[in-house]
Amino acid sequence: MAKRKTKFVCQECGYESMKWMGKCPGCQSWNSMVEEFVEAAASKRSRGYVTSSSPQSAKPQAITEVVSDVEARINTTIKELNRVLGGGIVPGSLVLVGGDPGIGKSTLLLQVSAQLANNKYKVLYISGEESVKQTKLRSDRLGISSDHLYVLAETDLELIEKAIDELAPTLVIIDSIQTVYQAEVTSAPGSVSQVRECTAAFMKIAKTKGVAIFIVGHVTKQGAIAGPRLLEHMVDSVLYFEGERHHTFRILRAVKNRFGSTNEIGIFEMKESGLEEVVNPSEIFLEERSKGVAGSTVVAAIEGTRTVLVELQALISPTSFGNPRRMATGIDHNRVSLIMAVLEKRVGLLLQNQDAYLNVAGGVKLDEPAIDLAVAVSIASSFRDQITNPTDVVIGEVGLTGEVRRVSRIEQRVVEAAKLGFERAIIPTKNIDGWTKPDGIKVIGVTTVEEALDVLVGRR
Repeated sequence: MAKRKTKFVCQECGYESMKWMGKCPGCQSWNSMVEEFVEAAASKRSRGYVTSSSPQSAKPQAITEVVSDVEARINTTIKELNRVLGGGIVPGSLVLVGGDPGIGKSTLLLQVSAQLANNKYKVLYISGEESVKQTKLRSDRLGISSDHLYVLAETDLELIEKAIDELAPTLVIIDSIQTVYQAEVTSAPGSVSQVRECTAAFMKIAKTKGVAIFIVGHVTKQGAIAGPRLLEHMVDSVLYFEGERHHTFRILRAVKNRFGSTNEIGIFEMKESGLEEVVNPSEIFLEERSKGVAGSTVVAAIEGTRTVLVELQALISPTSFGNPRRMATGIDHNRVSLIMAVLEKRVGLLLQNQDAYLNVAGGVKLDEPAIDLAVAVSIASSFRDQITNPTDVVIGEVGLTGEVRRVSRIEQRVVEAAKLGFERAIIPTKNIDGWTKPDGIKVIGVTTVEEALDVLVGRR
């Protein structure tokens, strides 16, 4: 009997080697190399994915001869999901949905399936982690019942393909890709080879049959989708479902979308009856804000095409440790340290012996530079124990020399603040001109952080 050949594949990045190594040369992670069997060349050549069902597409065409049609979309009636997808589900698309365990991925996809099934679309929900009865129990809890929604508990790719051929659905949900296996691939389900080959097979089904397919992907401890990075390159859209387990709000974020804008978000609230859309997230994030308290500042942040007003909270207190603590939730920790250094050097605040704790209320994560000035104001307000005006909104990027730099889409930010009743907007001076100010809000331009602090918290 011939000896079977093996290879070692990194579970984090997909790096392949003929011998085992403790540390992966590709992603530098330890103990991530897993042994897999090398497949026969004949069976490997039989797989792959295509991007068109037409054999003529293999011939080169002049780009001027290619007919560009507007992609027909399926309206899910869930406006937040439509926003993230770019206007609805595109037939023949392959969408990858990732998120922490228990965050609500299966609940969201089951609700989407029910919406389409109620509109007479055939939907096939394939679960590799739950039985049909378990899926039925969840659907009963969510109040879902439709003759056009079909459920299948299966992990064999060949049987899944057969079910899709027989039913001819409009939408297929695969929950999850790590449980599906292809018999020709000798490695275990969830391995790099299985995930790669099964995703390629689903891509082929989506493109040749015009079926929209959503696949759920597990995430690693760092929050990235498990499996090779190639997985995100293969699919048409990558959606991340984010949120804190102890908060009811969930954010669906598009980080890749071939049919719409990237970094778009949809906001949901988790309730007993399932996920509900949040129409005006700014009001929700600010409704529990404490007024007349030092260290609280409101910032207008941009997430995709949407403006979200959220509260930044800071608590500065004398340290009892040798090195002061710096903790941040919802903001980049390194950015907070940078802004504190600017405040100490350019404004003269003695923060080197102070513990600093910062939080974005509501469990939102902000990563744009336009929140820098609000972070600086919150820190200074808490350090001086001087309250900020609850009707002020702060927008601006902070440079290392203490200057306040211009930000993008200033008009959209200020208009949203005016709608919610804010009376003053402190923005960079460079953003003052070139747009129409809304009524009911006073716009104040500042050049430096020190000037902004004089306007917002005054001098001690």
